[in-house]
Amino acid sequence: MGANSSSISELPDNEYLKKLSGAEPISENDPFWNQLLSFSFTAPTNSADLKLLEEATISVCKSLVEKNPRTGNLGSLIKVFLSRTKELKISAECQNHLFIWQAHNALFIICCLLKVFISRMSEEELQLHFTYEDKTPGSYGTECEDLIEELLCCLIQLIVEIPLLDITYGISLEAVTTLIVFLSCQLFHKEILRESLIHKYLMRGRCLPYTSRLVKTLLYNFIRQERSPPPGTHVFQQQTDGGGLLYGIASGVATGLWTVFTLGGVGSKATPQLEQCSPLANQSLLLLLVLANLTDAPDTPNPYRQAIMSFKNTQDSSAFSSSHPHVFQINFNSLYTALCEQQKSDQATLLLYMLLHQNGNVRTYVLARTDIENLVLPILEILYHVEERNSHHVYMALIILLILTEDDGFNRSIHEVILKNITWYAERVLTEISLGSLLILVVIRTIQYNMTRTRDKYLHNNCLAALANMSAQFRSLHQYAAQRIISLFSLLSKKHNKVLEQATQSLRGSLDSNESPLPDYAQDLNVIEEVIRMMLEIINSCLTNSLHHNPNLVYALLYKRDLFEQFRTHPSFQDIMQNIDLVISFFSSRLEHAGADLSVERVLEIIKQGAVALPKDRLRKFPELKFKYVEEEQPEEFFIPYVWSLVYNAAVALYWNPRDIQLFTMDSG
Repeated sequence: MGANSSSISELPDNEYLKKLSGAEPISENDPFWNQLLSFSFTAPTNSADLKLLEEATISVCKSLVEKNPRTGNLGSLIKVFLSRTKELKISAECQNHLFIWQAHNALFIICCLLKVFISRMSEEELQLHFTYEDKTPGSYGTECEDLIEELLCCLIQLIVEIPLLDITYGISLEAVTTLIVFLSCQLFHKEILRESLIHKYLMRGRCLPYTSRLVKTLLYNFIRQERSPPPGTHVFQQQTDGGGLLYGIASGVATGLWTVFTLGGVGSKATPQLEQCSPLANQSLLLLLVLANLTDAPDTPNPYRQAIMSFKNTQDSSAFSSSHPHVFQINFNSLYTALCEQQKSDQATLLLYMLLHQNGNVRTYVLARTDIENLVLPILEILYHVEERNSHHVYMALIILLILTEDDGFNRSIHEVILKNITWYAERVLTEISLGSLLILVVIRTIQYNMTRTRDKYLHNNCLAALANMSAQFRSLHQYAAQRIISLFSLLSKKHNKVLEQATQSLRGSLDSNESPLPDYAQDLNVIEEVIRMMLEIINSCLTNSLHHNPNLVYALLYKRDLFEQFRTHPSFQDIMQNIDLVISFFSSRLEHAGADLSVERVLEIIKQGAVALPKDRLRKFPELKFKYVEEEQPEEFFIPYVWSLVYNAAVALYWNPRDIQLFTMDSG
């Protein structure tokens, strides 16, 4: 781009870019590269400007695509970058700003070119562009695959070996971004890529030994949340007239490249704005998610997923297992803190899901924390604000709760954590409530929202499964939580009666007209009865396992006892209703003997006394309610499009034309 480039509008006419994309081969030793890489212009800071950048440089890219088979200039540019990265570590230690600046600029140009190349050609065609040389126009030599692998390996080395300083922040971010761009070929295919040249390089060969170090570095980038250096951290002054190499970087490239923005679309609500977050942390997390969700090769499991599944706490002194070749250690306390603080983003919630589901070491550590509320409360907030979140984010949050509730220790401990003044819960002022009761309230609210809006059976089932897992450990339920449990049952009962009435009327109408019923209500009735059965099992589980701990639930049950009358003789519910009917009858009798006009306090006192007096052997024992999360078959069909939608929405300084995206359906906007 050269010294004279100061704005996007000037790029189409830039003499250095024209020469790069022209018909003349440029040797990697040509002084031209020093001139090209000495640019400083105000780089894009939002999606609109990024679109302008792509439009401004598209003629250059098209020309390079056309001429590169004869010139090999793309390969020369990459070789220039590779030669300069060999000295980057020393340059960082010696504070050699100029060297790092030019290496950064080279990588920025490579990344911009790659993004256009990958969006417009197959991997096979891309590979050819990396192999063309300037010796004989149109020919390529024996290095045909090495340059791509060398560049990929160089980017990984740069990420894991270069110390993160103010002067290296930009090039570290650009290296992560370029790896994402290399992998973005998935965006331009409707089907999940199961065999990819780039995947092969990253999962085998020279890149493979860096697997654990790369995953560890990306995790630590996420943990540390390092912000980009402030503008003016390092400034170059022009030292010669008209053509020198030293120019002001801070006011141009550095400032622009490190600004975070969000793009909309991808069939869901956009990720909340991330201006206050670390661009490097955000981009590193996205790359980690992409790598972890690469499909296994026929003979090679995904090493990045293996690393995520097996890493251990730094305080774990046990020997590494030979069955886990990519195991490493990381500070779990720092990781836990970062996960708690970052749950407002889809990508952080997805990372938490992956770690809890796939890494037993992390799951054990999290469940042993005495401050579990720091993790659970942000997850509950996601579910509470379900209207503002995309469906995938809600699903991930809900599955996280389901995984946590598989543990009895968790289900006990959440009722011992007392919270004060939950300001985001708007339906009722909650001055003091246990974490367990709040969790019940939010899950029930999610069920009710789903019943009236989305009507998603998968979401229903997971909500009920989480409640069922907790039910035997319900302790000292808040009166409002107890009321909401019975209110949900009331809502289900009304829905059941309505569907039953519609089915009856439809059947009568069809008999009168000698026609079969038009709407088939049998399936609707079956679904609603399954949900009612589950709610009765949840209530029954609480009564049989912890009756004396939950006077508020017994109170709510007695207050709405008429609700259960219609289900006593129903063949689908008769067995499960025995205990509930017994409890209602037992406590109703004690209240009748206590007289009329009893205060709430007196009723609760009688319930507490009765709970002690009720013989436990009178309550029939049912199998324990326990549900485990089981990942769907072929989970990549869900996770890979989801991860790439996050990249599309939240990646730093990356723009793809929505018309080019094939992997998922684009919304307007």
